[in-house]
Amino acid sequence: MGVKFISLKVLVGMIMVMKVASHNYGDALSKCILFFEGQRSGKLPPTQRMTWRAHSALRDGSDVGVDLVGGYYDAGDNIKFSFPMAFTTTMLAWSILEFGNLMGSDKQYALEALKWGTDYFLKATSVPGKVVAQVGDPTGDHNCWERPEDMDTPRTSYVVNTSNPGSEVSAEIAASLTASSMVFKSVDLRYSRRLLQRATQVYEFAQKYQGSYNSSVGAGVCPYYCDYDGYMDELIWGAAWLYKATGSYNYWNYVVQNNQHLDNYEFGWDSKHAGINVLVSGLVLSTPKADPFVSYADKFVCSVLPESPTRTVTYSPGGLQFKPGGSNTQHVTAASFLLLVYSSYLQMAKNRVVQCGNNAATPPSRLVDVAKSQVDYILGSNPIKMSYMVGYGINFPRKIHHRGSSMPSIYSHPKHITCHGGTLFFESKYHNYNMLTGAIVGGPDDNDQYIDDRTNPPQSEPTTYINAPFVGVLAYFKRYTSLESLTFDSNYTLYHK
Repeated sequence: MGVKFISLKVLVGMIMVMKVASHNYGDALSKCILFFEGQRSGKLPPTQRMTWRAHSALRDGSDVGVDLVGGYYDAGDNIKFSFPMAFTTTMLAWSILEFGNLMGSDKQYALEALKWGTDYFLKATSVPGKVVAQVGDPTGDHNCWERPEDMDTPRTSYVVNTSNPGSEVSAEIAASLTASSMVFKSVDLRYSRRLLQRATQVYEFAQKYQGSYNSSVGAGVCPYYCDYDGYMDELIWGAAWLYKATGSYNYWNYVVQNNQHLDNYEFGWDSKHAGINVLVSGLVLSTPKADPFVSYADKFVCSVLPESPTRTVTYSPGGLQFKPGGSNTQHVTAASFLLLVYSSYLQMAKNRVVQCGNNAATPPSRLVDVAKSQVDYILGSNPIKMSYMVGYGINFPRKIHHRGSSMPSIYSHPKHITCHGGTLFFESKYHNYNMLTGAIVGGPDDNDQYIDDRTNPPQSEPTTYINAPFVGVLAYFKRYTSLESLTFDSNYTLYHK
């Protein structure tokens, strides 16, 4: 097969990126995906690579007569919160859809991580008119420091239904199943169809019985994962994904009719606004349907770019995007993902530029530059030379806020460790016993300082929704900072032969 020609302008741009490649993005990608195996709940497969973990929570759902074994623990605790877990699953799927062909051998592991989430959500939505919003009593769990394998705290199932609805959690699950159905369409068509069929059913439930799960199961989800900005963004998000997957104008019409809710630049497990605008822009860019989605997506970009006169995020002295509230890297990885996705859409639209106020027009390459600066910061290019990904580089967090990681493995210490028996390990000044490889912690403060202390969860706790968008981000830089041969692709500006 011959090598296709690359324009000099593009080639020079790529060489400039390659010259400043300062990290092993392939290694970081592998570890970023491996992290999800450390968060698995349920019966672990023989292929489990995070070998200090073992089976856990094998009776989940027994209180409501439904098999709810599986899924992910959201962070350093042992609770299964469906709202952030569904967002995690959606972002894993979107990462694979956009950048899966750049992952190489890691794509199979990414697919396994995705399926671990979707298999659980098929269980959590198996009873018509009901959606499981959470498993595990958060008060009991947070009062203990226990390995998941030892859990003896209440595994209460919190369920929304037609009388006590939860539109945000239901619509986010629908979005995750829809996006995942598109991923598996070329891998397992039967499974893909099953996911899409369930997604349409769950979305119909979310639409027909509208209400917030804050009221329905608030005692379980609040204050940990309250929906703070309402459920309209999730309903639009779910409709956008279903339109992308099915082409049905019923979903498209809903997105258009409610676009007045989308003039917002936030994106994360709670707020989907910027993600909707970027996702929809990829479908309508350079068409009469572009507004207001493209203009809103541009506003998101302008809210992030350091030089923008309409920037809304702050930057630390060392250059990290910063928002108050703890677990700051969740905002960084999500925004970086959107910047890369939108830059690829702009490139396909004949290198369309973004205009931020009176500043000079911003080319798509600038979005990539900003995303790369954030990636490199997280991986160690920062004032204190700290990698915020566990196991990547030499200097990384050793005392992360994570129950299973901080205590001896059940294989090395088979004796049961009680609820308060684990306090000794929580308060220990020593490194964690087990390395949760690939975990990205909450990160430094707004002055680039980090305290490596598991009693400081805003900085030291990892979450699945920090890592999920970073999977796509690292796949992009793994490919586009390599020195191997390059050629054109119909979906991307450049790719390897």
